[in-house]
Amino acid sequence: MAAENALKSREVSTMIKQGFISVPTLSFSPSRTTATTTATATLSRVYSPTSSPNSKTLSSPPPSPFSSSTSAQTLTRPPHSQTLYDMMSEEQHRESKLSEEKRRKLQDRVSKLLDKAPFRDAAGDVRLSVVGRDGFRVSMDVHKSVLAEKSRFFAEKLRRDRGVAHSVEISDCDDVEVYVEAVVLMYCEDLKRRLMGEEVSKVLGLLKVSAAIMFDAGILSCLEYLETVPWSEDEEEKIISHLNELQLRDSGAEVLLRVSSEPSTSTRSDDVFLRLLTGVLQAKDVKARREMKSLISRLLREDATNFNDRLDVSKDVLYHLCHRCLSSLILCLSEATCVDEKRDRGALMSEIAREADNMQWIVDILIEKKAGDEFVKLWADQKELAVLHSKIPTIYRHEISRITAQLCIAIGRGHILVPKETRFSLLSTWLEPLYEDFGWMRRASRSVDKKLVEDGLSQTILTLPLPQQQAILLNWFDRFLSKGDDCPNIQRAFEVWWRRAFIRQYVADQDSSQLQITVCDYQN
Repeated sequence: MAAENALKSREVSTMIKQGFISVPTLSFSPSRTTATTTATATLSRVYSPTSSPNSKTLSSPPPSPFSSSTSAQTLTRPPHSQTLYDMMSEEQHRESKLSEEKRRKLQDRVSKLLDKAPFRDAAGDVRLSVVGRDGFRVSMDVHKSVLAEKSRFFAEKLRRDRGVAHSVEISDCDDVEVYVEAVVLMYCEDLKRRLMGEEVSKVLGLLKVSAAIMFDAGILSCLEYLETVPWSEDEEEKIISHLNELQLRDSGAEVLLRVSSEPSTSTRSDDVFLRLLTGVLQAKDVKARREMKSLISRLLREDATNFNDRLDVSKDVLYHLCHRCLSSLILCLSEATCVDEKRDRGALMSEIAREADNMQWIVDILIEKKAGDEFVKLWADQKELAVLHSKIPTIYRHEISRITAQLCIAIGRGHILVPKETRFSLLSTWLEPLYEDFGWMRRASRSVDKKLVEDGLSQTILTLPLPQQQAILLNWFDRFLSKGDDCPNIQRAFEVWWRRAFIRQYVADQDSSQLQITVCDYQN
């Protein structure tokens, strides 16, 4: 018996700890019963089912008396002794109060709407009730002639039994208030003026209801309103979604002209992109050029990420601009090799840096579009440009070497995939210029990430065959000992090559690489 009592005591203790039973110091209070009884009696008086059949009514299901009882119980407990059950009850009570407050505000708005309705003083011959999904009900006395004239839905429902009073109920409504307002709109002569100043979300709700009850004038007025007012980005998405959902593409064509274009316009998109990109490359104002570069790059990234089926800037346009930038660079470097004291050296340096920056921007877009492989070969073939590059002072040319660094970073990250011949050709043409310019690159430009360039260069070298790795890294070894920080530090690539060459040598086993197939016959 003692063991059984101990077990029960532990169970009770566990339930207290878990919050399902309050501490045993509480005592029963008769005020709970009184409070519950009083609340129930009050509810029975307030929520009487009787109502006048000829009046507009607003009604809703009565709230549960549970909350009153809970409040009374809570008052009898000492502080800091609430159980989990009490907390759940209080939460339910708060939610119930919020729901009641929301319903009360809805009732107020609908009451004001009905007080100003054109049919408020006229004796209607149709009792129209609109019931929400939560049970909220609104009843109106309206006129059969108005409903049948304005709405093809009501005309079909009310075409029989002429001269007989009707009672119509629309159940399961998403928004009772919007349905009531749609009925009020049927009595208005100037719908455009009535909608003026309304929010887009409200008009979309009216459009949905008008389409459901086939209220053609309401549909037309809502579409005219949407075509006229400005939209936010969120509203734009909602409008397009509603028009597609309601299958109003034909009647909503004027509205959608704001977000769509004719096919003939779409075919000229390359001309538009070419004009925009060329405008940025040739911009005279430095600040405006920088801002537009950033804006167009961001828009192109968003387009590629979110709208895969949308028109985009083509490779042809981008490579056309690449060739134009290359021609400008060769011309600038040619002028720099024969520059005299009369020519403004600062202006020439600025011009070369600008053309190199233009090339870097286009290459960035190509890499983002996963179309940079052709440019690697194009850049590797620029032998003439590389020769000119070696003939002018580093202060003029170091921005050009950033293009090589940019490509090595992309190759090292796997964002550009080109054959080993192309990778080796790229380094054969531009690695020495990159070594020469590296010190100036990292000192003169804050946007150059030294470690990022070194990692990209290391990874690119390590993708080559081992003999080519050895030739490049032995050359780097001598240069680094001579130049120090003015040479890229690619020790990591050197370590990997060393282990591959001298520690983990891989020799293919010809015998083990052949697949052995044996055929055996088994007797049944």
